[in-house]
Amino acid sequence: MIRRFAGAACAALALALPALAQSDYPSRTVTMIVPFPPGGVADITARPVAEAMGRHLKQAVIVENKAGAGGGVGMQYVARSRPDGYTVLLALSSVSIIPEADRILGRAPMYQLSQLVPIARFTADPTVLAVRADSPWKSAKEMLEAAKKAPGTIPYGSSGNYGTMHVPMEMLAGAAGARMLHVPFTGAGPAVVALLGGSVDALSTGPSSIMGHLKGGKVRVLASWGDSRHPALPDVPTLRELGYDAQFSQWTGLFVPAGTPEPVVAKLREAARAAASDPTFLAALARVETPPQYLDQPQFRAFWDADAKKLADVVQKIGRVE
Repeated sequence: MIRRFAGAACAALALALPALAQSDYPSRTVTMIVPFPPGGVADITARPVAEAMGRHLKQAVIVENKAGAGGGVGMQYVARSRPDGYTVLLALSSVSIIPEADRILGRAPMYQLSQLVPIARFTADPTVLAVRADSPWKSAKEMLEAAKKAPGTIPYGSSGNYGTMHVPMEMLAGAAGARMLHVPFTGAGPAVVALLGGSVDALSTGPSSIMGHLKGGKVRVLASWGDSRHPALPDVPTLRELGYDAQFSQWTGLFVPAGTPEPVVAKLREAARAAASDPTFLAALARVETPPQYLDQPQFRAFWDADAKKLADVVQKIGRVE
């Protein structure tokens, strides 16, 4: 009798402990993985988001840059992490691209989209076509005409194969009937440095990663991949306006590993919602001329599903890239 009672008590305690842990979440520091080096769109968004979420959760949220494989290393790390809410991912839209790219390359995907659960979207800026201020091209048409006359000779930088800087440039090249030379880097930050240093001649990037250089007179923006002109760049035409069928949005979103308990997910949703309206976060976005475009989990899930399908189709059209 005593043994049966003790066994039942232990079983009840074992069931109660996870629930207690969830109700106490977070009881320690949360790590936000950014799968790119510092200086890019994901990093620029993650740091004020982490600070604001930390204030709401009353625990530190620290940003850890874990770059490699066009973001795949950090994304895989989170997908395989313990689903307890203490490791979260601040990803770009490339999170949807990498598994499809792996399949095209004939290798096992680094992770599956089903291994990640979306929490919230924070921004969704169209990428822009940037060149150095001393570039001979004053318009997108001039650059693309030059690319058509000398195929494969104009180098452009990206954050890695099939990433959010590679895909839009290949979309544009296809729409224009041109071919350029793709030079992949480990993230947007290094790609921008390469542009400024003359290692590459152009790139497609989120406005936030080059806005300071634009204001400083170091780069020129020729066009955007938006469906309408960017509010911070009213004189910059969209590619659609110029007759090129190319649209692409570089969004930032928060994810957790699949299997994360619903009470923990709910607390992260609350913290993300609070961060999205936090004055410090909004001020940080304003400094890089990026408007917030927040979506809570249900809306973000619907958006992500549709966007992932569209990007998978684009990757299929790009085909195998080594």
